[in-house]
Amino acid sequence: MEPSLFKSIHFLRDSLQKFAMRLSIIPILDALARRTFTSAGLRPESITINSETTIHCWLPPSLPLSSPQNPNNQISKPSLLLIHGFGPVTTWQWRAQVRALSRHFDLIVPDLIFFGRSTTTSPERSELFQASMMVALLKSLGVSGESIAGIVGTSYGGFVAYHAARMMGEEWTGKLVIASSDLEKKDEDDRALMERVGGIGSVVEIMLPRTTDDLRKLLKISVRRPPRFPPPEFLLRDVLRNLYQDNMERKIELLKGVTLGNKDLFQLTPLRQEVLILWGEHDGIFPVIKAFQLKKKLGEKVKLKIFKNTGHVPQLEAPDEFNKVLLSFLLGSPNSTL
Repeated sequence: MEPSLFKSIHFLRDSLQKFAMRLSIIPILDALARRTFTSAGLRPESITINSETTIHCWLPPSLPLSSPQNPNNQISKPSLLLIHGFGPVTTWQWRAQVRALSRHFDLIVPDLIFFGRSTTTSPERSELFQASMMVALLKSLGVSGESIAGIVGTSYGGFVAYHAARMMGEEWTGKLVIASSDLEKKDEDDRALMERVGGIGSVVEIMLPRTTDDLRKLLKISVRRPPRFPPPEFLLRDVLRNLYQDNMERKIELLKGVTLGNKDLFQLTPLRQEVLILWGEHDGIFPVIKAFQLKKKLGEKVKLKIFKNTGHVPQLEAPDEFNKVLLSFLLGSPNSTL
């Protein structure tokens, strides 16, 4: 090969690599996720809870009750609160559910505090505090307990959902859905998780990856069916830069502030409400055995559905089945698949 041609090929290859490193596809994917929400009739709003806290969320035209979009102060459908887990903002985590659910419910889909544009100046960092802000959000929207059909939480959002259900009081007759969320998590569970991952010094490093190697490890234990071709290094860097770096220190404080496992701060007790537990068969973060243990602890009104060949995010790995089971439970279908 001519030296000049050889140099040209290498120059072209290096140029393409540098271009790929500068190119970010995450904003495009984020726009598509947001488009899924808007096509479901939802719009983004920032709701001031108090002098310290603002919650960014996605709402239907009927909410808030006092909004110009709803001059008659009427709720068109029962309300359903969706609470996301650790990781990207809510549009990424519930994008496969909002269209199906919006046909039956007025969806309230917030970003938890320190995710997206939800923020607070309060020093509180526990999931209890997150739950109290979710309940306060419902009140700010004018949504009464009678009109809330259910609360759905996944992973860390399941911790928040459980506390929110407790805070709603005995008069609340809605339903609770806990997905991929080990409410009985203890220190030994964290140690077992670190052993499964390997080469990790703390749970914080797993849930909030700072390097592409850490991100690969998180994907490996989160998803049962990884992409056929491993994601390139530049794409993983793009994910870290756009989806994980914001409010990193505050999110670390959130993980350290979890009260589960602290016997002085948290006691898991049964609920009066009907409860559905959803879990991936091959969940690498919270092993499926924890789902069966949780079912025993939460009382008689508990149903359990295990999704085959899925990991920690069955709502994304098996969205059609997940949505079918979820709607069957929430709507009380006589032909339940549970």
